[in-house]
Formats: sequence, structure tokens, C-alpha cells
Amino acid sequence: MTAPAPARIVPTIRSATAADAAALLAIYAPFVEHTAVSFETAPPGEDEFAARIRAVTAQWSWLVAACDGAIAGFAYGGTHRARPAYRWSVETSAYIDPRFQRRGIGTALYRALFKALIARGYCNAFAGATLPNDASVALHRRVGFEPIGVFRRVGYKFGRWHDVAWMQRGLRDAPPTE
Repeated sequence: MTAPAPARIVPTIRSATAADAAALLAIYAPFVEHTAVSFETAPPGEDEFAARIRAVTAQWSWLVAACDGAIAGFAYGGTHRARPAYRWSVETSAYIDPRFQRRGIGTALYRALFKALIARGYCNAFAGATLPNDASVALHRRVGFEPIGVFRRVGYKFGRWHDVAWMQRGLRDAPPTE
């Protein structure tokens, strides 16, 4: 028999700032160090992470979920591809502190992120999930992503190859008038 899911939490969601770098890095670093969820092989330093936050918030959106004063997770959208015709598409990611997983934080973050990206004119969101990762795939499906394919043996980490499932979600039909 499986244990029941933990109680849902309604987080406070706000835009990330460079001052959040240490707290967000504390969530992210274990994913880098101990899992193939992130294909980074070493966690970035705090200054590098702060620079990433500044870069993303300048053009896209990076959100933080807080619960009772503790940062529970974050989600952001950024470059999908560099060429100009891709400019209305974004790649998204979400990372939730394990203490807060399965409590609705990822869903709340993604819903807020979609609103922020739509307001900035973005039309399509893409997300990749290293396989196997049933929780990530379920989260992305829950918020409207649909599977579009799998990159097989695309990332080599911890001495073995990993597949990545790719998903897509529409945000709006057309970009703003240029």
C-alpha cells in the first residue's frame, strides 16, 4: 500500500531576485550532485547562479515559491534556441525542495510562470525531463504539457547515458504585434 500524498500547500509566489541565489542554489545543487535530473556536472557558484537569475528575469521570468518563510522551489523560462525565429518559444524548468514535493508547489509555480510568460508575449513552452522521472513527467502533464518525443542517449552523466523526454505546451496563439 502506498502512503497518501502530503497535504497540499498554497505557496506565496513572487519573482526571484539575485538575493535569492543562495537559497535557490541550496535546492538546485543536490539535483546536480546526486541525480541526472540536471545535466550540469558540478553546481554553479552563488555568483554564477545570481547572474543566471538576473539574465532570465531581464527577458523571461523566474519565480520562487515560499511557504511559511521557507523557499520551497522555483521555476523559470528561458531561451529555447538562439536563432531569431525561436524568440516566441521558451524552455521551462522547475525544481522543488524534496521536503515540499507532492504538495502542489510545482503546479502552482508553473501556472504562475505561464501567466508571466504569456504577458511577455511567449507562445510555446518546452520542457525536458531526464528519464526515468515519473514525478516530473506527471507534473508537466498535469499543467498541460504534451509529449512530443524522446532524445535517446543524449546526456552522459554518472557513467551512463540518459534519455530526455520532451514536452510542449501552448501559451498563446500568436506573438504580440511587432
